[in-house]
Amino acid sequence: MRKRITRIAVVCVVAVVIGGLALAQQQQRGAQQGRGARQGVGQGAGGQRGMGMRDPAQMQAMMLERLQPQLGASDTQWNTLKPRLQKVMELNRQASSVGRFGGPGRGGMFGGPGRQGGPGQGRGQQQPAPQERVLTAVDKATQELQTLLGNQAATADQIKAKLTALRQATEKVKQDLAKAQTELKQGLSVKQEAMLVLMGYLN
Repeated sequence: MRKRITRIAVVCVVAVVIGGLALAQQQQRGAQQGRGARQGVGQGAGGQRGMGMRDPAQMQAMMLERLQPQLGASDTQWNTLKPRLQKVMELNRQASSVGRFGGPGRGGMFGGPGRQGGPGQGRGQQQPAPQERVLTAVDKATQELQTLLGNQAATADQIKAKLTALRQATEKVKQDLAKAQTELKQGLSVKQEAMLVLMGYLN
């Protein structure tokens, strides 16, 4: 009888040990999966932030790299098209840059979200400093108007003058863009022209 009880006790102890080991393995696998999921999310967010930190020159270079095969342009034709496309891209950016700059203490126009930052930015790892670029006439006029609007002592005449300057700078860019688009059309096939219209580089 005692031997039987002893055997039962041993079996129970073994069962408890095996159950504990199985539970520990499950917890370890769960922890590893959790770490893997967190790392995946972090890498995804990091990749998005990396894209967000690209400066306009980098983005332009990437787009131009893809455009030659998309347009089916030969190297000879591309030598002519590339500088024309670069000019159109830059003028397009300038024409749409109104409102990108925030006034003192603001992230964007009148307290809107800034161009940099986002959930999780600044935590975990240090973000690279944005590369400075030369401000265009539209950029400067936009900044001056926004700064003036943040000044409670600004008069209506002062605001009107800055607004007029911004409109004039924007109109000048639009005129230059129209000329650049006309130059870009020269030497294009009908198919290439249609593709560039769909891409937004031509009207």
